[in-house]
Amino acid sequence: MSTVKKPDNLPTELLHHIDGKDVPSVDGATFAVADPVTDTEYGRVAAGGPADVDAAVAAARRAFTEGPWPRLSDRERAKVLNRIADAIESRADRLAELETFDTGLPVTQAKGQAHRAAENFRYFADVIVAQHEDAYLVGEKQVNYAIRQPAGVAGLITPWNTPFMLETWKLAPSLASGCTVVLKPAEWSPLSASLLPGIMAEAGVPEGVFNLVHGIGESAGAALVAHPDVPRLSFTGESGTGQIIMRTAAEHLKEVSMELGGKSPCVVFADADFDRAVDAAVFGVFSLNGERCTASSRVLVQREIYDRFVEALAARASAVRVGLPSDPATEVGALIHPEHYARVLEYVEIGKQEARLVAGGSRPEHLPSGNFLSPTVFADVPADARVFQEEIFGPVVCVTPFDTEEEAVALANATKYGLAGYVWTSDLQRGHRVARAVQSGMVWVNSHNVRDLRTPFGGIKASGVGREGGAHSIDFYSDLRAVHVAVGDLTGPRFGVARP
Repeated sequence: MSTVKKPDNLPTELLHHIDGKDVPSVDGATFAVADPVTDTEYGRVAAGGPADVDAAVAAARRAFTEGPWPRLSDRERAKVLNRIADAIESRADRLAELETFDTGLPVTQAKGQAHRAAENFRYFADVIVAQHEDAYLVGEKQVNYAIRQPAGVAGLITPWNTPFMLETWKLAPSLASGCTVVLKPAEWSPLSASLLPGIMAEAGVPEGVFNLVHGIGESAGAALVAHPDVPRLSFTGESGTGQIIMRTAAEHLKEVSMELGGKSPCVVFADADFDRAVDAAVFGVFSLNGERCTASSRVLVQREIYDRFVEALAARASAVRVGLPSDPATEVGALIHPEHYARVLEYVEIGKQEARLVAGGSRPEHLPSGNFLSPTVFADVPADARVFQEEIFGPVVCVTPFDTEEEAVALANATKYGLAGYVWTSDLQRGHRVARAVQSGMVWVNSHNVRDLRTPFGGIKASGVGREGGAHSIDFYSDLRAVHVAVGDLTGPRFGVARP
């Protein structure tokens, strides 16, 4: 059996955090969580249901209507956000330790997530202090101006792949906007979220502003989506779940922001910087264990360099270091959960029937147990293959040749997804053309996935609804209202007045 060192003082019981208190589920229900290296239970988590969600939403609603948080000045809220960032940074090593243990992510990559989480709060602290709204002079008789007000209680549902960073990605702008929140973390990776109550208390966040309800998506998540007192809902996860959420949210006309699945293309033209393109393709699909929505899981290569590129990609994949997540030398760790591991392995077997396996495809010999998979490369993958069309969410990449720019664009757009795209070429004009033609919410040209927090993040087609990031996030968690003020003798039609 693969061995794993448990973090010191590992909590064995994870409770909800509602109105400033750690509480069990109303009905006492719990569920087990296990680490992905040994698949051994390490603790029990409170299993939230409708009653727990009701309590959390009620606390958040009271904090919004009666508490100080929505009425603080932007500068005062920004100070609290910066203190949250300080508290996160002071726990960076602990966060990385818990995240690695709970998710199977390599520890060096988990450390990067912790620092990015702190930056989320610092960034939105700056945004709210610098933001301004518009005013319009209408002739000499009226002034119109816009005001921005927090929307109310925000429901936040986060995924299991990079849990803490994505929790803060939603928490930072919602709190910055003056909303109060109910967070429902993923049931497979709840551990790092257990640090959030202490972080919020240390930073001076008032009780009831931040609430945390653990639980299974079909119970706790569904109750949060359906709750009539939650006007904003932000979800990151699988596209099928996103469809269910949209149907439920429509009953109350909730505003939703959803970042969903992806099957992102990496288009490599013959004139590209070959070595940099290989580097980007390897990193783009195998970092974070391949469990990332923006993974470049379809590599489309122009035929002139196709065989050479496949050979190089296979060689690099075979050399990727697969090991215990806690080892700093590890580049690919353990997949999150036995159910997900089985799903990825099923796709590997499907791929063996649909394409040519050139690397990986099985468990590493030196890791006889645990959710480990060698980085896997399929070549000559047809566009109608399931491994080309469907999101695998693991260290598996498909490589397909193309001849012309038009064919490359057609292949890039040949799935239901549209989250990210990557283009490699030395022809800048072609880079711009293809970036515009690829149907995705984000495109990188001659770059891997490096994103500024100011830019819009989100997808099209089955990859999501709405945009977050920068001012787009503040827009989502706010209501923008127009005020029209007469400053002169502004007269209008006089209905019902007798005419001479």
